[in-house]
Amino acid sequence: MAKKIQKLGRRRKKNILLILGSFLIIFSVTFSIGKYWIEIVDKYQEKKELNKELTSLKEKQEELEVDAKKLQNPDYIARYAREKYSYSKDGEYVLQIPDDKS
Repeated sequence: MAKKIQKLGRRRKKNILLILGSFLIIFSVTFSIGKYWIEIVDKYQEKKELNKELTSLKEKQEELEVDAKKLQNPDYIARYAREKYSYSKDGEYVLQIPDDKS
């Protein structure tokens, strides 16, 4: 009878260890999958933001290329300098009109 009780005790211990081990394995696998899923979602968000930034930078590059082409023209450079830096030709007067920013 004592041997049966010892066998039942060992069997229960084995079953408990098996259940605990299975629980730990399932928990660790679930935790790992969750961690990687969060990383994937974060990378997806980052990709969306970087695509927006890329689009913005491409538009800016196009604008700068147009400006660079314009700056190859001496007439444009002269007009730009007169407007931006208030330069004038000989005999020309520069009048600055304040902007109405209300």
